[in-house]
Amino acid sequence: MKRLLLVICVLSMGTLARAQSPDLGAAQSFVLLAGSAVTCTNSTVNGDVGVSPGTAVTQTSCIINGTIHADDGVAVQANIDFFSAYAALALTPCDHVLTTLDMDQTLSPGVYCFDAAATSTGHVLTLNGSSTDTWIFKIGTLGTGALTGTSFSVVTPSGAPPPCNNVFWWVAQAATMTDSQFVGTILAGDAITVTRGTFNGDALAKAAVTTTGTTVSAAP
Repeated sequence: MKRLLLVICVLSMGTLARAQSPDLGAAQSFVLLAGSAVTCTNSTVNGDVGVSPGTAVTQTSCIINGTIHADDGVAVQANIDFFSAYAALALTPCDHVLTTLDMDQTLSPGVYCFDAAATSTGHVLTLNGSSTDTWIFKIGTLGTGALTGTSFSVVTPSGAPPPCNNVFWWVAQAATMTDSQFVGTILAGDAITVTRGTFNGDALAKAAVTTTGTTVSAAP
């Protein structure tokens, strides 16, 4: 019996260290993907942009270094795959349940969950792991909850940004980043709004995506 318990414990510890990246399918190739509309103002977007089932892509002093797909076949498939990935992440078990994002903290790879909303103002999240590790953050696992960051930074122990394709944020509702140095792919159940700062990753939303005065660069 003692030996069996030890084996179970070792297996559980190994699971905590190996969070799996979600399969984004065709959505993987988009830096911005919205359900209703994309609005880009005074921003630079490095990557493809898509909208489906909506068609509106509004550019005001906005540079898009990529292809725009407005409810074409590519955007439709990407939207289907995004919804599938969103549903799969919703079922992903939590390794840890956190009560706040509003503090400086260092986290190892794993799946971190917030029962409701998560807000960070002026704080730094340090991700301590290798370039092949994965971090998943789930906001609003009890059904409702938004992600809000103001002057929020995501870094590695050296102070450099982590690989953006290793960090994922599942959000039950909207995600809003202001004056932040954000890293990771957001899969939002509502809208995504990014104002100033930088966004290294992909913004995938069931509603609209709005960028103002920022630079958004796609996850590789």
